[in-house]
Amino acid sequence: MSKFLLVCAGGAIGSGARYLVGSYAGAAWGTGFPWGTLTVNLVGSFLIGVIMFLGLEVGAIGPELRLFLAVGVMGGFTTYSSFNHETLALAQRGQWGLAGAYVAATVLGAWVAGVAGLLLARFVSSGS
Repeated sequence: MSKFLLVCAGGAIGSGARYLVGSYAGAAWGTGFPWGTLTVNLVGSFLIGVIMFLGLEVGAIGPELRLFLAVGVMGGFTTYSSFNHETLALAQRGQWGLAGAYVAATVLGAWVAGVAGLLLARFVSSGS
C-alpha cells in the first residue's frame, strides 16, 4: 500500500507541475502550437532518463524514491517519459527493430485510437 501512495502523491505533484508548465508555455509562446505539451514531453523524457540512470546504473536513487519520481511525478507530468524510457531500453539492448516498431505502434496506434474515440463520441452524441 505504501508504494501505491508514493505513486499517487508523486502523480499529484507531476500533474500540478504539468498544468503550471503548460500554462506558462502557452502564455509565453502562444497557443497556435501545443508548446506546453511539447515542453512537458521533452522535459519529462530528459528527467526520466536522469532518474532511471541514477537509480538503476549508479544506485544513487533507491527503489522507493525512484518509484515516486519516475512512476509518480513523471507519470503525472507526462506519460511520454515512460514511453521514451522503454524505447531507449530496447535500443540499448540492440533491439532497434523492436524499438522502431514500438515507436510506430505507439504514435500510429494512439492517433487511430484518438480518431476512433472522436468518431464514437460524435456518433453517440448525434443520437444516431
